Amino acid sequence: MELEEQIKQLIIDTLNLEGMTTADIPTEAGLFSPDGVGLDSIDALELGLAVKNTFGVTLSAENEQLRAHFYSVQTLADFIRSLQ
Repeated sequence: MELEEQIKQLIIDTLNLEGMTTADIPTEAGLFSPDGVGLDSIDALELGLAVKNTFGVTLSAENEQLRAHFYSVQTLADFIRSLQ
């Protein structure tokens, strides 16, 4: 399975987005923007923990670019790839 698809499934499973499929989550759209997925700060914490546990990626709240890495499924996938 492609990393982007894995991340989409992780978002659905972690945040209990019942009735959503990976096709419903745009790869390029903002995860936290209303016209994207529309996640909130609590979702961000849960997703960050799931990413850490699933991909072994250590996330630091002090990392200035963390917000940019979590902008979209694509930016998150690129970030994970850069660390592996």
